[in-house]
Amino acid sequence: MGPHPAVAAIRLAVRRVLHDILNDHHTSGGPGRQPYGELGRQTSGEPGRQAVATHPDRTAERLPSPLVLVACSGGADSMALASALAFEAPKLGIRAGGVTVDHGLQPGSGLRADEVVLRLRELGLDPVESVAVTVGRDGGPEAAARDARYAALDAVAERHGATAVLLGHTRDDQAETVLLGLARGSGIRSLSGMAAVSGAGGRYRRPFLELDRQTARKACMVQSLPVWDDPHNADPAYTRSRLRHEGLPALEKALGKGVVEALARTAQLSRDDADALDAWASRAEASVRDAAGLLECAKLYALPPAVRRRILRRAAIEAGAPAGSLFARHIEEVDRLITGWRGQGAINLPGKVVAQRQGGRLVIRQG
Repeated sequence: MGPHPAVAAIRLAVRRVLHDILNDHHTSGGPGRQPYGELGRQTSGEPGRQAVATHPDRTAERLPSPLVLVACSGGADSMALASALAFEAPKLGIRAGGVTVDHGLQPGSGLRADEVVLRLRELGLDPVESVAVTVGRDGGPEAAARDARYAALDAVAERHGATAVLLGHTRDDQAETVLLGLARGSGIRSLSGMAAVSGAGGRYRRPFLELDRQTARKACMVQSLPVWDDPHNADPAYTRSRLRHEGLPALEKALGKGVVEALARTAQLSRDDADALDAWASRAEASVRDAAGLLECAKLYALPPAVRRRILRRAAIEAGAPAGSLFARHIEEVDRLITGWRGQGAINLPGKVVAQRQGGRLVIRQG
């Protein structure tokens, strides 16, 4: 008899991502190395090579085993992810570890982090560690906590030489992210939600974006995995919490079941469109710059707005504007220097960056 359907679903999702990680790791491992086959083996029969999942009839040089970490808060989503990683990784010759981040925002958070470390070690993960961070105030409490968390995860991955870090975001999280972007009036990139692969070099992987939250919770229950429910997730002081417990249920009541699935599908379609527009903007950018590298307003004006604004955003970021603080309204103001020129003055952007029109050129630089 096979595993419970929920357990089978989380393991399959993780297995697929681990195969991708192996292929990426192997492809970048050096000349002459072939991608892994369906069972995590090298497909090459070349003498002198050894598969990661070894066979008695093969002798070869073993590739260094990649290390994959799971970021685990102790909640149902990340505990289910940790359990699936612990089960699947050894079968593919992958080292599996874990990290939990103590944000220090609640009493007893250090003790809970220690408990998570213990649970991860009981699953057989190694290395495992807890990292305490200081959460600032920039961008609000949720954004500040997220920034601190990712900075800590980056540091741990670098320290251990990890190939990837798995994150437990589910389809429900994706739907919430799309709605938050919609409420902010953000562009199509924001509506594309969270990417399955993100971060420098594709470090972050999200295996559960096509699974619902209930599947992860059920997988923990049938495996008798203890989980911790963060009270912040039910605190109406937080926007995402209100959306989760009030907004989405109201939408489903008004529109019927399937809202979460539809929003997640919207995220993927939006991501495809955004990727195509980004590629167009990247190709077009060289054609709208003069010999000195300055942006020519007439040539920018001739581009479709979606392409032009992407070029403007990229130029502002290159000049020093923080990407996380650069919003659609900023780019719209800069765009008016191209499309609604009336002799207006310079536009101040985050990061002390200034955009102004001079002699038919758009100059974006530190003020």
